[in-house]
Parts: sequence; structure tokens; C-alpha cells
Amino acid sequence: MSAPGKTPGLRSADVHAAGLTGRILWAEGTPSPEPGAETRNEPAYILIHGIGVSHRYMARLHAVLAASAPTYSLDLPGFGGTPKPGHQLSVEEYGAFIAEALTSCGIDSYVLVGHSMGAQFAIEAALHAPEQIRQLVLMGPVVDSRHKNVGRQSLALLLDGLLRESPSSNWIVTSDYFRCGPRWYLAELRAMMAYRTEERLAGIGVPVLVLRGSRDQVAGPEWSLRLSRTVAQGRLVEIPGVGHVAQHMRPKAVADAIRSFVTATTPHR
Repeated sequence: MSAPGKTPGLRSADVHAAGLTGRILWAEGTPSPEPGAETRNEPAYILIHGIGVSHRYMARLHAVLAASAPTYSLDLPGFGGTPKPGHQLSVEEYGAFIAEALTSCGIDSYVLVGHSMGAQFAIEAALHAPEQIRQLVLMGPVVDSRHKNVGRQSLALLLDGLLRESPSSNWIVTSDYFRCGPRWYLAELRAMMAYRTEERLAGIGVPVLVLRGSRDQVAGPEWSLRLSRTVAQGRLVEIPGVGHVAQHMRPKAVADAIRSFVTATTPHR
């Protein structure tokens, strides 16, 4: 149950839904995902990567969250060495895949945590399965209204990598981009740029945390604040001193922010 490029310490299995194949990963101590698994009282954390990359740049956050709650990461179809679909997928199709894949794995109550384009995927998964989602976390969500063309978006990402990220995070991201390949990256870049994040987020009925690094100019402060105010139960948290890949640079601070938000917004029975 191992896969090329998989993070040491994580188990993995292929997952199939909607005619597509991805991968789900979990750590020792987290129940294995399987159909008919016993329903758990505690919702699971589901970590969703962004464009071109894989679970690997979420691995540090995964480890911290998994120490106290069931946590699963996904490698979505076409990314992280999973099979490339035969056609460009819309953000909506990725959202449906996530929701249906989790159901097929017996995971029926969860907190979705998406980073960058993964925030778009998470929104669509929440809209596809509103009964299963408990809270939604959008880390460094795209596309900031200041970067509404490919040139500006690409420049913001390039400057973030050069000026605000660590060599280890840059290595993970760059090597995953090579595995993804330019054709699939560019196909999904078009889907990312066309997605109406604010409009789709407005249909979410669960609590939403927008989380950004304080130095992140991919998801800037005005844009992030506006998103947090799009929903009735929205909140914005900034992680000091880091850029777009805050979950790799400051995993404990990010995990603490997520867990505090989930605790504060979970109804007491």
C-alpha cells in the first residue's frame, strides 16, 4: 500500500470515484479508510492540496493534526503521480470526486482543509455533500481579485517562492510540479482562474475559517477578509511571519488555529 513519492510514515491506498483514481493517505493510529467502517463520533480532518502539488507539502500539518484526531490526506486525480484523467476536470468535478471518494472510504463526517486551489476543491466538495461537512478551512485561498489573470497570479507565486518560502518547501512544490507535468498543470490552471470563489463560497452553510500567512501575497489580506465575510459564520486568522505555504513553515501554529476554530464552532450537545 505504498506509492512513489509518498511521505514516510503514511500508509496509502488508491481510491476510485466518478470514474477517476486518486489516493488517500493516513498515519498509524488513524483508522484505515474502508467501506462500512464504524461511524466515529469525532469528525476527521481531510487535507486537500492545491494545483500541481500533492499531499507532501501538507505532511507536517497532517502529522500534528493526526496526533489528536483522525486525519487523511488526498492526492487528487492527475496530481502526485496518480493517473491523469482523459479530459480537463472542472473544480466542480474535483469537488464531487472528493465527496464521493470519502463516502466510498466510509468517512462520513469531516472538516475539509484546502490549500490554495485546494480551497476551491474544498468549497465544491462541501457543496456536493452538505450533510457530511462540519467545518471548512480555506488556507491561502485563490484567486485573489488582484491576480485575475495568469501573469499576475504566476508572478505572485514566483515571488512567494523566492522571498518567503524555505528551501524544503520549494523543493517539495517544484518536484511535484515536475511530476504533474506542464500539460495537466496548465489545463487545471485555466479551471482555477475561471472559478468564482466568492460566489460559490456564499452557498456554504457551515462555519468557515480563512487562514493565511501574514506575508502571503497570493492570498492577500483584503481578499482573505472579504472571503471570511462572505458567509454567516466566517473567521479570518493570520499566521505571523510566513507566506503562502504556511502549513509547511508553521504547522503547529496552523494546526492550533484550526483546532481552536473547530472547537469554538462545534455545537455542544
